[in-house]
Amino acid sequence: MIYGIELNSAAHYPVAGIVELSPLIEQAGFGAFWKGESNSTDPLVLISGIAARTRTLKLGTAIYHIYGRSAVTLGIQSATLQDLSGGRLLLGLGVANKTIAAWHGGTFDRPLRRAREYIDIVRKTAAGERVEYQGEIYSTGQRFQLSWKPSHPSFPIYLAGLGPQMTRLVGQISDGVFINMATPATIREIAGRVRAGAVEAGRDPNKIAIIAKVRVSLHPDRAMARSRLRQVLTFYNIADHYRDMLKASGFEAEVNAVQEAFKTGGFKAASTQITDVYMDKLPVIPATSVKEIKERLQPFVEAGVDRLIVPYVPVTEPVIEDARRFVEAWGKL
Repeated sequence: MIYGIELNSAAHYPVAGIVELSPLIEQAGFGAFWKGESNSTDPLVLISGIAARTRTLKLGTAIYHIYGRSAVTLGIQSATLQDLSGGRLLLGLGVANKTIAAWHGGTFDRPLRRAREYIDIVRKTAAGERVEYQGEIYSTGQRFQLSWKPSHPSFPIYLAGLGPQMTRLVGQISDGVFINMATPATIREIAGRVRAGAVEAGRDPNKIAIIAKVRVSLHPDRAMARSRLRQVLTFYNIADHYRDMLKASGFEAEVNAVQEAFKTGGFKAASTQITDVYMDKLPVIPATSVKEIKERLQPFVEAGVDRLIVPYVPVTEPVIEDARRFVEAWGKL
């Protein structure tokens, strides 16, 4: 099992502090550092800083959405980071949602076709090929090609997927699937659809990576460890797509209770519906030790996950020092 860490969830980690912490993350045995994107700090800018401070740590986006930049731009950025880091990029992409698309002046439509074309252009661009792409959604015009020959022209591209159609597409065109906020049982279902998609495309299903996120908090007082995770779970219970997946995972009554409380009393009222009993059924771990975290991650390993990302949700301020204590504890076990 390859464990990765993400420092993004439920807090603003100062980027300079994360870069300073990155050698310790590498020494602690994490296989990759991951950074997501919405309205937080930019993943590629941050992992470029980390690339300069580390030697073997893989550098991942979990996830970059396709509306924030053209596919050609991301291809250029990826090739640049590959050269800078010695080939350590793990590029995770997602089609986002209507809200994020609108932030960037885009329209959320035809997500399957968009993902397919976007990934194709990124791959060709980053490999240094001549790109004259004319798709149904994206076109690149004529005569684009990088001005240099990339030293590391190939790298894995993973795609976030939850629903039946997107997860089958993952198996057809990408190197693996990103699964967020899913129980082990749901991960098995998604992995099955991904592998079926790979078979349909004539690809080896065993070479498609299954990557999942399980958020964790660490504090000697378990109630404290639960506190920030409760905020994160409230968001996911009211968010598009995720609330539907949680309902499909058997939590319809719980999700409905959170949503009703949100409508009548706002976020704070909704968070009271994330009970300890409900929390303990979800893919989060409020722990009092790293040993407990690793033990409670085992069901996800058994579900077929190849890479486990543990987004660390801090409990105390300053958050970067809380994260440092977690990383140190992880490295000692």
